[in-house]
Amino acid sequence: MAKKRRKLNPELEKNIILAKKQIELITAIIHDIDEDDIQEEYKTAFLPVMSAYMSLDQMYKEVGFNDETTNLYQLYLTNLDKFKNEYEL
Repeated sequence: MAKKRRKLNPELEKNIILAKKQIELITAIIHDIDEDDIQEEYKTAFLPVMSAYMSLDQMYKEVGFNDETTNLYQLYLTNLDKFKNEYEL
């Protein structure tokens, strides 16, 4: 039996690519922090953002566009806003 094709969404794909770039930028900024205690605090606070992005990226690659990937993208945005409001980079 043929494998079901995953449904794609160009807008979500574009947003995932932008999210990856933002993750890379923020991670680089965090790694540039000299004080270890502060750097660890930022890393810990950034984990929910990273986790949401990684789950979104993996699920989109495996399943494609659906309600769950849309919800994961919204979770990523919520976590990113929360991080940015709490920690100024």
